[in-house]
Amino acid sequence: MSGSPYVGRLPLGVAILAILIGIFGFFILLAGVLILALSLGVALGSAGALAGGSTVFGLTGAIAGLIIVIVGIVVLAVAFGLWNQELWALVLAILVLLFYAAVEFASGSFVALLIVILLLVYLVAVHRHFD
Repeated sequence: MSGSPYVGRLPLGVAILAILIGIFGFFILLAGVLILALSLGVALGSAGALAGGSTVFGLTGAIAGLIIVIVGIVVLAVAFGLWNQELWALVLAILVLLFYAAVEFASGSFVALLIVILLLVYLVAVHRHFD
């Protein structure tokens, strides 16, 4: 234990974010596994694919599915890290929110930008709760 009086008490907002991020990560992981399974099934099971013909998903779909699986695992890890008040998860969440802020600003979606800014302010405000 670092001796900080704040560590160990999970703020309600962080708990809610961790749960929502975890649910999101689960669906990303599930989608990636399904895409990967369908891509490999089509690529390996199709006589056209074995003979050099094209498939609906094929190798490109399998690679995309694998990337989506990896992203899902990372998102689940961040949710777990936020729940356990890990500093690396807080930093990664803030970096992702900064990226989303730039995207929302560029797209002109100012309501979404306001939500992202509020989340950023909240996460910075509760940073003392993290190791």
